[in-house]
Amino acid sequence: MTQAEIRRGSAVWLPVVGGVAGTAIAIWGLHATAGLLGPILLAFVLTVTVQPLPGWLVGKGCPRALAVFLSVVAADGILICLGLAVVLSLGQLVTLLPQYSAEWADLVNGLKSTLTNLGVGPDQAQAALSSVDLSAVVGVVAGLFKSALSAVGALVFVLATTMFMCVDASGVPKRLAASGEAPALQGAMADFARNTRSYLVVTTVFGFIVAVIDTAALWLLGVPLPLVWGLLSFITNYIPNIGFLIGLLPPTLLALLVGGPGLAILVILIYSVVNMVLQSLVQPVFVGDAVGLSVTVSFLSVFVWTAILGPLGAVLAVPLSLFVYALVLGQDPDRRWARALVSHPEVVEAERKRRRSPRKHAGDGGGKATPPRPRQEPAEVPGTPVERAPGP
Repeated sequence: MTQAEIRRGSAVWLPVVGGVAGTAIAIWGLHATAGLLGPILLAFVLTVTVQPLPGWLVGKGCPRALAVFLSVVAADGILICLGLAVVLSLGQLVTLLPQYSAEWADLVNGLKSTLTNLGVGPDQAQAALSSVDLSAVVGVVAGLFKSALSAVGALVFVLATTMFMCVDASGVPKRLAASGEAPALQGAMADFARNTRSYLVVTTVFGFIVAVIDTAALWLLGVPLPLVWGLLSFITNYIPNIGFLIGLLPPTLLALLVGGPGLAILVILIYSVVNMVLQSLVQPVFVGDAVGLSVTVSFLSVFVWTAILGPLGAVLAVPLSLFVYALVLGQDPDRRWARALVSHPEVVEAERKRRRSPRKHAGDGGGKATPPRPRQEPAEVPGTPVERAPGP
């Protein structure tokens, strides 16, 4: 291999290796600071969500200071309501489970008999089910409940950060426009904010529909606390693809204790059908079209951001992926191939049509190109030589 070939190979692979190494270091840094970075990113997403509110209120005649204050109340109110809903669900489950200790014992004994009838020895069946104890389940849920209560300090930090971000966000677009720097980045960030709000609106609407259906089904089946579990299914809908499994566990466990395996299987079937029709078939189409990401990227982003930031990363997976997309791909015209790989097909097709269509002047109305304006020569001032561009 000649030295020229070695240099050409190095020119191709060195940027790739450097990019992979830089990404690994960045992921490690994000994971190491997840305890601090997670609440900040949550406050950032909440601020982006309510950012159009002050402008809309000012347009309606509201004073700007009051408009900013109302946006802070809206952002903090969303977070407080969601936090109270999670604490309520876990607290209700911790309180209710010990009341079904007798039913749990009967269920375990029935399972032992079933294993024995299938040819499993009594000692082996006892060893296999020794860890299946209601107190262990209650301990796990109680631990989650205590963790939720201990997050009050982080909640106060998020609320304060959201307040300051909402105050600053009202002037960010004007400051960016006045700077005149990186217009491509400004456009990419504007797309990120718009797509994030679209994703949250679509997810909220479908989460409400799913919650209503689940609540009605649990009420008809006689599962305890149907409103609580419907609220939980609404919250877990913000976790793409796997959120429904988290919202399914508590009502299935209670259905198993109240009505036995038959009722638990019926609850699983209802939740699965609703999830398959709405959350797995219909919602990804709207979400993908709204945010511009492919369904695969939306699905894998949950696991990536959960590994980086913990449980909070699952909730913020799509907004954070949109933010990375805007910073890395959205502002770079040379990375069109990468945008095509991670974008929704309709977004790729729309970009292709924009590239093929001729540019039109924004104010001509007829689609005709505006002729170039003739160059004006600088005015001659007496006594001052005029510099002219050399002719061809």
